[in-house]
Amino acid sequence: MIDVSFLLLFYFMVATMLDNRETRLSTGLQTQSGESGAVGDFQTQNIEVRIVDAEPAYVVGARVCRDRNELTAALQPLPKAAGAFVKVSDDVNVGFAVAAVQIAHDVGFDQVTYVPVRKP
Repeated sequence: MIDVSFLLLFYFMVATMLDNRETRLSTGLQTQSGESGAVGDFQTQNIEVRIVDAEPAYVVGARVCRDRNELTAALQPLPKAAGAFVKVSDDVNVGFAVAAVQIAHDVGFDQVTYVPVRKP
């Protein structure tokens, strides 16, 4: 029985292709000009949920939003194709994090990623 196991192991080791198959795949990420990897291709929006002046707030770029309506107004004009990251600090109530994810989804972001940020 052990001989059969070793023969099967040897067969699969020899029969396995040792070629990296991903090198033959073409990239599907291209701009209209045909170039890929340009800086403007992906502009994910970062929504930080953190404490600002002893109160929880939503920070989008340099804009600080204190409530849901301000965050909705800040997110509506932004490009939505690349998605959004919701970065939440440890000291923020979970309700603010959930609200940020829901607002980003309601505004039109198809891909919303929750990212917990821990203090070092």
